[in-house]
Amino acid sequence: MPLPLPVPGRYLRTARPWRAAAYLLTGGITGALACTVLTLLAVSGAVLALVLVGLPLLAALALSGVPFAALERRRLRLFDPGSAPLPDPHRDPDRTGPAAWARTRFREQATWRELTYAVLAATLLWPLELLAVGAALLVPADLLATPVLLALDGQQANPLKIHGVTGYPGALLCAAAGLLLLPLLLCGLGAAAAARAALARLMLGPGPGDLAVKVTELTSSRARLAAAFDAERRRIERDLHDGAQQRLVALSMTLGLARLDAPPGSPLAAQLAAAHAEAGLALTSLRELVHGIHPQVLTDRGLPDAVADIADRSPVPVDTDFDLPGRLPEPAESAGYFFVSEALANAAKHSGAARITVTGRHDGTRLTVEVADDGRGGADAGRGSGLTGLADRVSVVDGRLTLTSPPGGPTLLRVEIPCIPKPPKPPKPTKAPKPTRPAKALEAPDTR
Repeated sequence: MPLPLPVPGRYLRTARPWRAAAYLLTGGITGALACTVLTLLAVSGAVLALVLVGLPLLAALALSGVPFAALERRRLRLFDPGSAPLPDPHRDPDRTGPAAWARTRFREQATWRELTYAVLAATLLWPLELLAVGAALLVPADLLATPVLLALDGQQANPLKIHGVTGYPGALLCAAAGLLLLPLLLCGLGAAAAARAALARLMLGPGPGDLAVKVTELTSSRARLAAAFDAERRRIERDLHDGAQQRLVALSMTLGLARLDAPPGSPLAAQLAAAHAEAGLALTSLRELVHGIHPQVLTDRGLPDAVADIADRSPVPVDTDFDLPGRLPEPAESAGYFFVSEALANAAKHSGAARITVTGRHDGTRLTVEVADDGRGGADAGRGSGLTGLADRVSVVDGRLTLTSPPGGPTLLRVEIPCIPKPPKPPKPTKAPKPTRPAKALEAPDTR
């Protein structure tokens, strides 16, 4: 983002001229220090290049732009504290340790841009910055001090060391010239600082390549998190199915057997009957919970059968029509199933529909699932109807959710998920039967 150039008048009434002077002055100081450090590293690395100790020095020279650039990004706030902080273009290493950090930095374009910036600041920019600050502040100050210097000397004053002033009219004229030059030079100083800051933002901010790498990393990280979440959800489903659900079944059977042994009509029989009913309700609730986490029919038979199963349990009649070329990747099937599940739940709760239609198609690269109902319409994702969470769930697999719901209906909810069908499993090779050796004919013993 380019920094604004100074506007005379209002600019001079703020602290920005002095911020510009401080920015350029500190830039000159840090540039001079960088010049010293880079020179020492370059000379030491060149002298010791034939020795092993010279290699770390050359590596330090190549990576010296990284800390210098970090300092420069912080120094930008000195010139314009209201601007957005310049983000760090570097990515985090895949592993811990200095070796992994250095290997990652050597492979990034931002590292070499920062080294170029450090060399430029250490060789060319810092003298210009100090010259600009000196010209903008010392020249007007010297001219303004001409009457004072003349009064102290008593005979002659030499403003700017190029002209001798012997009278007070000339001294006052020099002071007036300094007073006029001060705002002009301060505006020029602000323009120089703005140009310097723009150069820093251009070279030290994230480039297109850095942003592409960060987007790729974020996409991969999101996919890994989604896969880990799905695996953890399936583990919980297995634990509930094989552990808590089996214990509830055993408890229900035990209570049922206890009811048979209790005297009919006794208070104990009534209490056992109530406990048996509560155990049955708990088992039903647990089965619904397990089915909602990840239905087994989705894993065993795929998306069409899983959607048909959820349609049978819907309080609103649902027609399903799926035409898919076999099994799809598990993330796509899971996202499609939960999309249909949430859409049917929202339609049954809010739409007042009499019938719902669910269709699914695949065009070779994309799964498209539509849920249409004949309800009252007027669905809006911004009113907390569950559509926002549905869109977030679909976005994990790079899907796109669209909603068409005019007042009065009908409502059409459509999701598109990029995926490629799984290749069919090759048939298991059948083992050829072992050839049977012909039985050897029995030879008659030689009786000769």
